[in-house]
Amino acid sequence: MTGVAVVREFLQRMESGDRTGAQALLAPDAEMIFPGGRRFTALDEVAAYGAGRYRSVRKQYLTWDEVPAQHGTAVVVCTGTLVGETLEGTAFDGVRFVDRFSLRDGAITGQQVWNDLAELGVVRPGAGA
Repeated sequence: MTGVAVVREFLQRMESGDRTGAQALLAPDAEMIFPGGRRFTALDEVAAYGAGRYRSVRKQYLTWDEVPAQHGTAVVVCTGTLVGETLEGTAFDGVRFVDRFSLRDGAITGQQVWNDLAELGVVRPGAGA
């Protein structure tokens, strides 16, 4: 599988709530860094963080880029917009995001997430901590 295919599958599993399936695509030492510099090593932690920020969220993808393995590590970057519902029940859409993934031997070793949820007032800064 290409790096893009691995990342797409990971994100689809996460969006559908299949954390066990998503975990199978992560390297044992994978680390995920979310807005505010919050670091996670377990998908249950990521889910709890999201539950403190919004009722629902999904991604609409605009671009996918892959840099083939250099020194054993490949990089995949996807961009797009977020659509979902705030904790208060207000719908939102058009919120920009960028996700950067690193992969080694076909497994995700890292994810870095940037988005405009706080900037646009969808969530308060520091929510989900």
